[in-house]
Amino acid sequence: MNETPYHKALQALDSLHAEDPRRVTVDEESQPLELWHAGRMSAWLERLVDEPGECLRLAVRAQHLKRWEVPRDDYPEGRVGYLTWRRDQGQRAGELTAEIMREAGYADGDADDSARMIRKQGLGRDPGTQAVEDCACLVFLENYFADFSQQVDHAHLVRIVQKTWRKMSPQAHELALALPMSDSARAVVEEALAGTG
Repeated sequence: MNETPYHKALQALDSLHAEDPRRVTVDEESQPLELWHAGRMSAWLERLVDEPGECLRLAVRAQHLKRWEVPRDDYPEGRVGYLTWRRDQGQRAGELTAEIMREAGYADGDADDSARMIRKQGLGRDPGTQAVEDCACLVFLENYFADFSQQVDHAHLVRIVQKTWRKMSPQAHELALALPMSDSARAVVEEALAGTG
């Protein structure tokens, strides 16, 4: 049976994810961090969007593609350094994903669509880009927020939650509020949302 362009591209993306030297242990099983992260992104997409198209599925899967190759520490401290790093990561991941999709048999327009979503172009206006952002925010809140909250001061944490919340769709808000959280984490979220009114 011939593989479809979608399955060829998905396999190529996951092969690259599997090269991540960083590991995470989930259910007593060690796996590459980026491969696990991509799986969580895809799982949230299935809850967010009814019958998502292939370009969106691949964009969500590839959002962190080879991110470990350019560490955050390579950029200056502070917000400007962080935003520059994030923009460059999106550009790299988008270009590589588009290249993989073309090699798998996708038309240029489809490859460019996925790259645009990964770069977060049209956030708040384009449904595909919004879905990629929603998945990223939900993965952060589900898996990283608790540890992150131990590393930054309270006021900064509240601002981060507020900024995250503003980037999310109403549907993603509902899913986020249903996440299991510690009492302290939920208190931060409630304080942040009280300040967004």
